[in-house]
Amino acid sequence: MKGYCYILTNKNKTVLYVGATNNLKRRIRDHKEGKYPNAFTKRYNCDKLVYFEEFEDVKDAFEREQQLKAGNRKRKEESINSKNPEWKDLSEDWFDREVDSE
Repeated sequence: MKGYCYILTNKNKTVLYVGATNNLKRRIRDHKEGKYPNAFTKRYNCDKLVYFEEFEDVKDAFEREQQLKAGNRKRKEESINSKNPEWKDLSEDWFDREVDSE
């Protein structure tokens, strides 16, 4: 089963959240909709997807999550900057297209 490791931030880029999942689109929707009101991402308004990696095995995604969490902020920023130097929300148009196709 595929897996994904991802990093979210808030609009001011002051907070970074690292997560892993087997369904990236669903998990990002959950974060954006505030599905878990007591969650870290809800408290700190982390709903902007700035980085993700895809893995063939979800176990590898969870291992990568632990590597990123163990690192400091600079290492997380280096990962983001390597793929998304403008820190754009990579999920920005995911859900608009889905609504249009229904």
